[in-house]
Amino acid sequence: MKTSAEVVIVGGGIIGCATAYYLAKRGVDVIVLEGSDHIGNGGSSRNGGGVRQSGRDVRELPLVMYGIKNLWPTLSEELEVDCEYHQDGNLRLGKNDKHKAILTKLANNAKGVGLDVRMIDGDEVRQINPYLSREVTCASWCPTDGHANPLTTTLGFYKMARRLGVTFISGEPVKELRVIRGKIRKVITPNNVYEGENVLVAAGLDSREILTTVGIDIPMTNSLLECLVTEAQPHMFDQMLGTAEADFYGHQTKHGSFVFGGSSGLERYNKDNGMVSNSAMTAPCICRGIMKYFPDLADAKIVRTWAGWMDASQDGVPALGTVDEIPGLFVACAFNGHGFGIAPAVGDQLAELIVTGKTKVDLGDLHYDRYKAKI
Repeated sequence: MKTSAEVVIVGGGIIGCATAYYLAKRGVDVIVLEGSDHIGNGGSSRNGGGVRQSGRDVRELPLVMYGIKNLWPTLSEELEVDCEYHQDGNLRLGKNDKHKAILTKLANNAKGVGLDVRMIDGDEVRQINPYLSREVTCASWCPTDGHANPLTTTLGFYKMARRLGVTFISGEPVKELRVIRGKIRKVITPNNVYEGENVLVAAGLDSREILTTVGIDIPMTNSLLECLVTEAQPHMFDQMLGTAEADFYGHQTKHGSFVFGGSSGLERYNKDNGMVSNSAMTAPCICRGIMKYFPDLADAKIVRTWAGWMDASQDGVPALGTVDEIPGLFVACAFNGHGFGIAPAVGDQLAELIVTGKTKVDLGDLHYDRYKAKI
């Protein structure tokens, strides 16, 4: 079995698969190690599919704006799979003055870095989406946002990376990194030792424990997010939806079903021996909120629900790029539930960084050293 490559990627989610693909396009030899038995087994297959710019921290915006402008529009053709990408806008909904203040602040911050987003009133909201209830009094509107299918997109990157020669090894959890002569060199699993000139750790929440084996700590904790999918409905709308307080988000899929995510605030009481398990409390809680926004969905049946861990960083944005203390080591983790939509841009720019030492998009605000104590 192959145990050495120019780049070893730890993590077979959409970040790892996308970076592997863009590296392989640049002619780089890559091994991807996935700890579970399945590619995309973490948040990459357990999210609401948002491809959005609005509502993000401004430090993330240049990267996700780059991806939406340059990568997402042609991704289905490039990966030879239907990513089900829709660029039909994002409505982040509000019902009161508190919600309006939250949305206005987010919109103003985003406009400050060049994003086309604006506040609209309830009447204009219903011109865009007539299915919304009269309770909606305001929203932020970003016409270049959208959504896509997380499963087909993740597996599309995986398929094309393999076609370009990337080696994927699943069921291979990484336990330790090892520095040799001041440079990253070895990636150790229970079964094998892998060697690479460069190592990218993109293993979601597990990244923290893996990185501590070489003395690097990226502060992040786990937070449980839950999703639900309805039976297929007649076509209603194509916008991505969210709310000021982020109590639910979602969209209607190509198939016709609705995928919604959210939380009840009670997830920390779900003590199922640490398993990724959804709670019987959460789906009814999400649905009660949805029905106030969309009365026409009151009779839609829920087909299934699922849950997944979010790798939540201390300050709400990911850690991306080099680790200056350890030449050859790169990180891409702590995406705070925002990783899917930004993934093509992350993969492309990390590949550029690994190959050339430079990026088109400045990643400085996302560098992990922002967590270091300032002296």
